[in-house]
Amino acid sequence: MEPSPKVAAALAGAGSVADENGPLYESLLADIQTLSPPASTAADLNAVFDSFFGQGPGVVATRSFLNAFIAALKGIEKEDLWIEVGNRALDILATQPSSFFDAAATIYELVATAHENGEDFLSAAKALAEIPLDSSQRKVSDADKARVWVRIARNYLEIGDDAAADTYVNKLKNIMHTVSDPDLNLHFRLSQARIQDAKRDFLFAAQRYHEISFFPAVAEEERIHTLSMAVKCAILAPAGPMRSRILGRLYKDERAAQLGEFGILEKMFLDRLLSPAEVDKFAEGLQPHQLATTADGSTVLAKAVMEHNLLGVSRLYDNIQFEALGSLLGLDADKAEETTARMIEQGRLVGRMDQLEGVVWFEGGEASGEKGSGRAEVAAGKEMRRWDANVESLAEEVENVVSSMQREFPSFVAANLAA
Repeated sequence: MEPSPKVAAALAGAGSVADENGPLYESLLADIQTLSPPASTAADLNAVFDSFFGQGPGVVATRSFLNAFIAALKGIEKEDLWIEVGNRALDILATQPSSFFDAAATIYELVATAHENGEDFLSAAKALAEIPLDSSQRKVSDADKARVWVRIARNYLEIGDDAAADTYVNKLKNIMHTVSDPDLNLHFRLSQARIQDAKRDFLFAAQRYHEISFFPAVAEEERIHTLSMAVKCAILAPAGPMRSRILGRLYKDERAAQLGEFGILEKMFLDRLLSPAEVDKFAEGLQPHQLATTADGSTVLAKAVMEHNLLGVSRLYDNIQFEALGSLLGLDADKAEETTARMIEQGRLVGRMDQLEGVVWFEGGEASGEKGSGRAEVAAGKEMRRWDANVESLAEEVENVVSSMQREFPSFVAANLAA
């Protein structure tokens, strides 16, 4: 498209030496919205840019021109124009013998902002990734690097590309200890939590979400939402001592009582069995990846609830047959046995199994979470000693009752006590 008549006339009157005509170009850019009709603004900006660089300008004049060009571009609040003109300017800058990294970085950020406003997050991430951060000719602080990498990670998270986002979060891990900006630290932690949530590392995600829920920079409504995410991730985490600790912290958080998930949180913390109706209601508030099917064909939620209920059963029974256990868990006997064996082996449940009799024996106490630590040793005569202790305790209670009755009703006891 040809430039507008006024801009074309002004460019025709410019001399052949860009360094001498720098003020003319800068004045033209400052008045671009007055001289140029909206339909030809992009063509006019491109024409000014081409004319200036076509005269082989020097470094000093170019830097001054680029500052005026970027100011003019920012002053026109049209995202499509930022993308069109910005990308064309970047292509021309890439061909220049001198590198104008600061100007290029600003234009890349402007193009990325336009893509973000248009919800084209992939293009925004790609534009930001082109910003030169490691050049020896441009010194970039850790805070500035973090600002760019955080934006890239957030854009990739918006399109569900967790692997790409994780790449930039791993870069951030190496520099965030030097960055004091609270907003950058907040977005870094939030990106970490979202990535671990997407990767189904629910324990880590729950811890991160809970930490973020205390950040004063976050609005109260968002803090409650983040706390809710922490509860959901904790519930979805594999049953065991580590999950019990995070459930405890969330249950004792006085804000948790106002959450819709508090009922299921309380039952899980107190090791109570969950009903299918409660689980179905909880599932309504989960995201698609939190309801994904695992390798064994069950959903993440179904597996978490099944393991939790197994822990709940271990608090109620000393021993139980696999068939009865499966009935309580909604599984067949073989699946109940497999699940129990895996949790014992991983140190998330303390007990021992008698596969010949089809029985699992649960032991008291908390599991350590260390692999192989859940297998209980079979001590010779242990069950008989436990039986003897129970009989002895019962006999002592009966004797205490009789002694109390003798003090209160001596005549009744004397008449009815068997010799």
